[in-house]
Amino acid sequence: MTKQSDSRMWGGRFTEQTDAFVEAFTASVEFDQRLAMVDIQGSQAHAKMLNKIGVLTEEELTSIEKGLSSIKNEVESGRFEWSVQLEDVHMNIEARLTQLIGVAGKKLHTGRSRNDQIATDIRLYLRDEIKVCQQFIRQFQHGLLDLASKHADTIMPGFTHLQVAQPITFGHHLLAWFEMLERDFGRLAGCAKRMNILPLGSAALAGTSYPLDRQYTADLLDFSAPSRNSLDAVSDRDFAIEFCADAAICMTHLSRMSEEMVIWSSAQFNFIVLPDRYCTGSSIMPQKKNPDVPELVRGKSGRVFGHLMSLLTLMKSQTLAYNKDNQEDKEPLFDTLDTLQGSLRAFADMVPNLQVKKGSMYKAAKQGFATATDLADYLVNKGLPFRDSHEVVGIAVAYAIDKGKDLSECSLKELKTFHDSIEQDVFEVLTLEGSVNLRNITGGTAPEQVRFQIEQCRKLIS
Repeated sequence: MTKQSDSRMWGGRFTEQTDAFVEAFTASVEFDQRLAMVDIQGSQAHAKMLNKIGVLTEEELTSIEKGLSSIKNEVESGRFEWSVQLEDVHMNIEARLTQLIGVAGKKLHTGRSRNDQIATDIRLYLRDEIKVCQQFIRQFQHGLLDLASKHADTIMPGFTHLQVAQPITFGHHLLAWFEMLERDFGRLAGCAKRMNILPLGSAALAGTSYPLDRQYTADLLDFSAPSRNSLDAVSDRDFAIEFCADAAICMTHLSRMSEEMVIWSSAQFNFIVLPDRYCTGSSIMPQKKNPDVPELVRGKSGRVFGHLMSLLTLMKSQTLAYNKDNQEDKEPLFDTLDTLQGSLRAFADMVPNLQVKKGSMYKAAKQGFATATDLADYLVNKGLPFRDSHEVVGIAVAYAIDKGKDLSECSLKELKTFHDSIEQDVFEVLTLEGSVNLRNITGGTAPEQVRFQIEQCRKLIS
C-alpha cells in the first residue's frame, strides 16, 4: 500500500489535536472515496484553468497532471491508502499529490474550497450514474417491446380492484409498463439537465478574488454553464433530492410490476413462470419456487423512499451557505443509485425472459363476465340509453351467475329475454377475441393497435 502523510490540511488555527473519536465520527472518507475519479477529473480541469490565468506555470501544470494520473492509477489498482485523519476524498488526494510532487501540489487548491469542490464532484458523479440508469431503462424497454410483440394477441383479464374487468391483451399490459419507464427516463434526463451547472469557482461561499475563468472550466468538464450565485451553488442539494425523488417514482413503478409478477407467478393465477435464475427455493419445502427478486425489489422501494425523506429532512432547516450536515447527503444518494441500478438491471433481464401461460390467461379472462361492458355497448348501438343498457346487462349477469355460466354461453333465446333488440350478432362482441378487437382506437388493446404502438415505441427509443 502507498503510505501518505496524516498531517491535517487546515490545522494552523488550532492549538490541540482533534480527538480521535471526533476524527472518526466526522470523517467521510469511508463512503466518499467512491468520488475519487471525479475528484481527480475536477482537479485536472481546475489545474488547466489555473495555468490559463497564470497561477500555475507549464512545469507546475505538467507535474500536477502527472501526479494526479499516478493517484488515479493507485486508486484503480487498490494501492491507494485512505486515511481517516485526512477526513475526506479531497484531502486524501491532495495530501498524496503533495507527497508525490511537492510544493506544486499545494498550489492546486488556489481559488477553490472543499465546499465548491464537493458540490462539483457529486454533480459529475451523479451525471455519469444517471446515464447508467437510463441505459438500464432502455435495455428494459427494448425487452418489453420484444415480449409484447410476441403477445399482441394473447388475451388476459384486465383488472380493476383486482377483480376481472375487461379482456385485454398481454402485449397491451406490457406497453403500460413501457410508458411508466419512458416517463422515468424523461424525469432523469430533466434532472441531469438542471444539475449540469458548474459550482467550481464559487469557493467557500462568496466566490474568490482570483480571476478564474469559470466558463473555461465548465467547458473542460462539459457543464452547460458556471453557476450564477456562489451561495446557492455550494449549499443546495436539491439536485440530489430531485434524483432521489425520480428514483422513488421509478422504484414505485418497479414495485407495482413486482407485485403483479408475484401474483401472476402464483399457483392460483399461473399466468407466468419466472426464470429459475431469479428465484430461490425453500429450505424445508422442496416444491417451492419463490419469486425472490420481484419481492426484494418491492421491498427495496421503501428503502429508496426513506432516503428521499432523509435528504428532504437534511436540507429543510439549513441556513445558507454550507453546513457540515451536508456530509450526510452522500450515503442516501449512493445507496439510492445502487438500489435503482440493481433493480433495473435485474428487471431488464428477468422480464423479457418470462414464460407466458397463454391458456391460463385466457381461462381467467373468461371468468368474471369480462365482456359485460361489451353487451352494454351493443345495446347502446341498438338505440338503448347507456343507463338503461347498464341495468339490462346487470340483470343478465345476475341470471348467468344463478345458472353458473358466462354470458357468452347463454343462448340467443335466453339473451333475448333481457331485451328483444339482441340478435345473433351479439356473440361477435361477447367473445374475448371480439371484445379486444373492438377496441381498435389509439391507445386501445386491440392486437392491431398493440402492434402499431410497439412500432411507435421502437422509433421513440431507437
